[in-house]
Amino acid sequence: MRTWELVGAPNARDLGGLVGADGRRVRPGVLLRTPALGRLTDEDLPVLAKLGPACVVDLRDHSEMAVAPPDRLPGEPKVVHLPVHDAEHPVFTYVSAMLLGHDLTAYGDLAGQGTPAAMEAIYRWFVTGASAREGFAEAVRLAADAANLPLLYHCSAGKDRTGWLTVVLLHALGVDESAIRADYLANNALSESLREVILEAMRKRQPGLDVEAVRPVLEVRDAYLDAAYEEVRRAHGSFGAYLRDGLGVDDALVSRLRALLLE
Repeated sequence: MRTWELVGAPNARDLGGLVGADGRRVRPGVLLRTPALGRLTDEDLPVLAKLGPACVVDLRDHSEMAVAPPDRLPGEPKVVHLPVHDAEHPVFTYVSAMLLGHDLTAYGDLAGQGTPAAMEAIYRWFVTGASAREGFAEAVRLAADAANLPLLYHCSAGKDRTGWLTVVLLHALGVDESAIRADYLANNALSESLREVILEAMRKRQPGLDVEAVRPVLEVRDAYLDAAYEEVRRAHGSFGAYLRDGLGVDDALVSRLRALLLE
């Protein structure tokens, strides 16, 4: 894993170097995970230009994109929108209401269980939700096409949807689960300073904000990833079966991914 000096995207990183199937490493510069790129500085753009993404996958819903600055992208990469979102899902609306400081009494059990439980529910939805399965599956197919490499993919914060897509890709490449988890958890250290800036801004905007209720939404945690893995086992029995039956990532597609993305 290699990080870059991107002021506007501190948790951006290259998955190159992770050990996959048969001891072959993920090629550097082909799989790039980032947060949304609308806050890149002028100084960030030459750094991203050197990486030269050919395809950018945006996992945000159009409603998220409408309230965020547009991605700043050097050159003219192909941009593919694969929204992994469900505006009707109560957990998504609960988390949005909590972040906006709205009254949570209407959310009953969700409010009582708290935001960590809500985040775990979102991760379970990543495995079984219709738009999640469609979006993650198409992103994997894009990664298996040399014309799309380097492939850069992101959501809003670059930690949850981006994190699960990374889990999917690295499992398909045969990376050990402990290394996958380490990359997932690296987000917290990489984004620590930004997270505190966000929390302070929210405190000023929402006097009386319960910071400890908000913090779980801004972090990644072992429990979130565990919830998704448990849902994989419940729904499919194994990760390999989830790839095959849940996402349509068959042996031929896995072979193409490994031929393209492993050294």
